[in-house]
Amino acid sequence: MTKTQRMLAAFALAGAAAGLAAPAASAAPIAPLTLPDLPTAAPGMPAGAQPASVEDIGGKLGEGANQLNQLMELPNQLAPVIAPVQPLTDLLGAVQ
Repeated sequence: MTKTQRMLAAFALAGAAAGLAAPAASAAPIAPLTLPDLPTAAPGMPAGAQPASVEDIGGKLGEGANQLNQLMELPNQLAPVIAPVQPLTDLLGAVQ
């Protein structure tokens, strides 16, 4: 599946989810937005492991998303390295 096909599938799924959620959301009363309580440190947890604020948690989630995006781009970055040996791997695949 190409990157464009994955994006189109994601948009289609998001649209379908929004279409299904719209009737349910209009019937439900609006609840006030509240921030969750921060987790407490477990015994023996390092000092930097506990988040200091909700923004800190959001920052860590953003870092994780960036790392995941870099991992998704890895095949595109490896293409110039793989291209010279591609005929050999295709030939070996045919021999099997």
